[in-house]
Amino acid sequence: MKKFLLTLSMTALLLFTAGCSCPFSDKTADSKPQMNTAAASAAEVAPDFSYKELSSGKTMRLNDLKGKPVFINFWATWCPPCVGELPHIEKKYAEYKDKMHFVILSVDDNEQDPARFIQSKGYTFPAAYGDHQALGRAYGIDAIPASYIISADGHIIARIVGSMNESSLDAFLQKAF
Repeated sequence: MKKFLLTLSMTALLLFTAGCSCPFSDKTADSKPQMNTAAASAAEVAPDFSYKELSSGKTMRLNDLKGKPVFINFWATWCPPCVGELPHIEKKYAEYKDKMHFVILSVDDNEQDPARFIQSKGYTFPAAYGDHQALGRAYGIDAIPASYIISADGHIIARIVGSMNESSLDAFLQKAF
């Protein structure tokens, strides 16, 4: 019995520390965020996509947001590192919302789970839901959390895979300016 509990505990610990696997891949997010700004060249146009705002139910498109930089964060309610960075995103949303757009996009299997979660936490950032299969292919997302900075004219400036703390999120958002 002792050996079984030890094995079970070690397995649970391993799964928790591995990060979150996206529904469109078997890869996991590293515990350290991996930023990639060199590959996100000015020539790389951000793929347009539609999404549903969870608070209003309104359908939007990424291209509707041109004119200001856009911060996109792909997350899920079942992903502990994703959920862990949401308070930092909320704080930075309050600070940057007049300077840039935020799209905090759930890749959950349904839109009800993230809508309930966001409401229960009282978050005010623009939470959204989209087709996680299409988004995963379009953006090459193989693990979450994953975040992108899109320039005001629609080009990918930077991307990062992995959870960010407040200071790393602030440094990431500064890449938009």
